[in-house]
Order: sequence, then structure tokens, then C-alpha cells
Amino acid sequence: MQIGIRLHDVNANGAEEQRTLEARAATARQEGFACVHLALTKCVPDAATDAAALTEGLAAYVRRVFRLHDLDVAVLGCYLNLAHPDAEKVRQFQSRYYGNLRVASAAGIAMVGTETGAPNASYQYDGNTHSKEAPDTFIRNLAPVVECAEHYGVAVAIEPVWKHIVWNPERALEVLRSIGSHNLRIIFDPVNLLCAENVGDRERVIGEAMEKLCDHIAMVHLKDFIRREGALVSVAAGTGEMDYKPILRFLKARKPYFGKHDERQRRFLPRVSAKSV
Repeated sequence: MQIGIRLHDVNANGAEEQRTLEARAATARQEGFACVHLALTKCVPDAATDAAALTEGLAAYVRRVFRLHDLDVAVLGCYLNLAHPDAEKVRQFQSRYYGNLRVASAAGIAMVGTETGAPNASYQYDGNTHSKEAPDTFIRNLAPVVECAEHYGVAVAIEPVWKHIVWNPERALEVLRSIGSHNLRIIFDPVNLLCAENVGDRERVIGEAMEKLCDHIAMVHLKDFIRREGALVSVAAGTGEMDYKPILRFLKARKPYFGKHDERQRRFLPRVSAKSV
């Protein structure tokens, strides 16, 4: 498998010249990573604050930088709330997704990744987030984004998170079936499925999610957690309570890696991205 890192975690505390896209890519390769999770707003902020800046020229620049350092961009991250109650905000967010899909297609990036939001302007968990009605707005606003992804020949990958609308595998399958597109995929972050109430049963929770979502998982995020004052706090992989052995066995058995340098296949390979929190 290809092991990657969120690029904005690289040189995050360095001097300004160390936080350029080129410098971060160089460091990621030097540290032995094969791919990255690229969030343009965090790594190329001047070029990514407006949908109009998400051009083919930006894509050419991104492609050139990562080719130079022999890195794949496993996913282009665009984490905006498609369940926002303001229709104009939703249109702006959709435009940003369309731009990210355009950049992904032109740069040879297989996926644009997103979380699934909350039905409020603050993007915070509330009593409506897990309601039966909450997915309806998200699905309605996600559908044209997936249609755009089909047009560009790339995937949209949604990331289930306990505090968001898609909070368990059943909700994820509901969205997948409602959209009904092969271009809609899953980013699987096991820790994001956990909360204070289910963490003691995490082997079952994570195991069931891997089994139910297996056919749709395109990328896995690995991070860890600790318990603090009755809540779960995300920490860097390997520094908390997670046991990765079942997840790695799942990846080896169900998401095999076909070879990094096979150009016919590399665009569609499952990746693992480590999060440094």
C-alpha cells in the first residue's frame, strides 16, 4: 500500500519559505511518504480562496510539483458544509467543489474528498445532525457535485464522522444508494466513527464498518485517540489507544496494492494517509 500524509502537517511550524507547496512536497518525499492528502486552502491559500482560481493552470502547477518529487496526490481535500441552511452558501460551496474536481481531473488526481457536514451554519454537532431528515439536504446538495465528478472522470469520496450527518456505515450506505453513482466513494477513518459512548466496543464498530463499506472504500485515514475528561481527543497515529492490526489485515486482504509504478493502475489504488493531529 502507499503510505501518505496530510501535506499541511508537513513543516506546519516552519518558516514561511518552508511552508510553500514545493518545500512541503520535498520534505514529505524525504521523510519516505509515497503520497499526500492535499488541501489547497491550507497549502496554496492564495490560489484557493475563490472558485475562479481553481483553474487548469493551477492543476498544471500542482502536477509539476508532485511529479518533480515522485509523489502521488491521493486525494484533493475540500471540506465544506453541503448541508448549510443558507442556499446561497451552498451554491458557493458547490462551485468550490466543481473547481476542485476540475483541478483534480487536469492534475491526474483520482479523488476529491469531503466530510458530510451538519444541518447548521456553524458546522457543529447538534440534536438534528443524526435525525432521519438530515441526510436529505446533504444528498440533494451532493448530487450535482457527483454529477460533475462523473463529467470529469474522477471520484468524490465522503468521510463518515460520528459528529456529522453521515456518522455510521448505515448512513453512508443510504447516501451511496440514493446517489447511485460509481463515482461516489468512501474515505474510511476508523477513529472518526468513535465517540465516548461506543469507544469501549470499538473493535465491533470498526469491524462492522469495514465489512459493510468494503466495496466503496478508496482511501483509509489513520490517526489515533486518547480519552480526556470523558471525551475522545484525536492524536497522531501510534500515540493513543488504537490497535491497527485488524485494519492492516483488512487492507492486505481486501484492498491489495498492485504496484506503485504501474501507470495503468496507480490512479485507482487504495491509499493510507496518516494524520498528525
